[in-house]
Amino acid sequence: MPALEARPGSMIPYGMVGGGPGAFIGPIHRMAAALDGELELVAGAFSSDPARSTETGHALGLAQDRVYETFQAMADGEAVVPPNERIRLVSIVTPNHLHHPVARAFLERGIHVVCDKPLATSVSDAEDLCRLAADRDLLFAVTYNYTGYPMVEEARERVRSGELGSLRKVVVEYSQGWLATLLEAEGHKQAAWRGDPERAGPSSALGDIGSHAHNLVRYVTGLEVRSLFADLGTVVVGRSMEDDATVLLELDGGVRGLLFCSQVATGERNNLRLRVYGSEGGLDWSQEEPGRLRLMAPDGSERVLRRAAGATSARAAARTRLPAGHPEGFVEAFGNIYRDVARTLRTREDLGGVASLPDGADPAIPTFPTVADGALGVHFVERALESHRRRAWVDAAYTPPT
Repeated sequence: MPALEARPGSMIPYGMVGGGPGAFIGPIHRMAAALDGELELVAGAFSSDPARSTETGHALGLAQDRVYETFQAMADGEAVVPPNERIRLVSIVTPNHLHHPVARAFLERGIHVVCDKPLATSVSDAEDLCRLAADRDLLFAVTYNYTGYPMVEEARERVRSGELGSLRKVVVEYSQGWLATLLEAEGHKQAAWRGDPERAGPSSALGDIGSHAHNLVRYVTGLEVRSLFADLGTVVVGRSMEDDATVLLELDGGVRGLLFCSQVATGERNNLRLRVYGSEGGLDWSQEEPGRLRLMAPDGSERVLRRAAGATSARAAARTRLPAGHPEGFVEAFGNIYRDVARTLRTREDLGGVASLPDGADPAIPTFPTVADGALGVHFVERALESHRRRAWVDAAYTPPT
């Protein structure tokens, strides 16, 4: 699908909370939001340190009066900005413990939300955001960005069309090695907050990357986790939270699953991999080779589909930005989520611009991960922690409030 065609002067103003000096994911969100010329960053509270927030806002070229010392000041300040200038959307890229209070502050003021995962650090907070977004009729996207890859969309289409037959087994892996040593003791900013339960919440590895793996399974297969058995471990001596996890899954219809994630897999970079096996075939996708989807037949033969190839579906083509042979990946996948949010917001608020939908898409159904998806992720982590404490299978069926 081509980039949205924005009318002159019709860029949607948005703000950001978090993403200041030393942040990793904040700059990624800003790059992604800028890809299609649909969204314009005009306000922010970029750090808990007012001086650093000001420094970031100045570097980004924002007006001085739209750079705030706290997220509370930003929510209050933007609420009184003239309607044609105030932000319509806020992007939340803070440590996990702030997701709920920041999102709530902006929802209460009628501002749509894009929030990094996990949605919250407790199911009760996640449910609160579900209800508030529904009550105020506001968009709320959660950036499970791996759903934005074209070949993930292709995998979803192949599974949902029945090409693999009856599903039998799902295996998802997310292996990293960056925490193979005690980086948090060395003052590493990203490691420090992820290893602090006051900021990360009750889970580290499972909440940070296992939540992505869980969401990927749900997105591609359409199956929910019915019960699970989890083993969480802390491998590096001196670390206060888990850095490795293995979870056995029972999915809808009795489909068997395995989810494992680790941040102490020495030498691994960002190895997110999904395999789905059915009675008529299987598929295999890896984030480190995102433009490739391996399809397996019962006789052991296989074929490989490539992004931007004619054999892919219309929905995969809708997420494809560049011609074949030109690499695209992480930022573009993020950008697809921001583009879908902008497209939906334009439609709802009649903001102009042209946005075609993929073949078969229902314009009433968001094409991005929602607050409900975020709540399902938080519930999954909570049930896995309970299973680990009890050393037992636990029920994991859950329906978020609407």
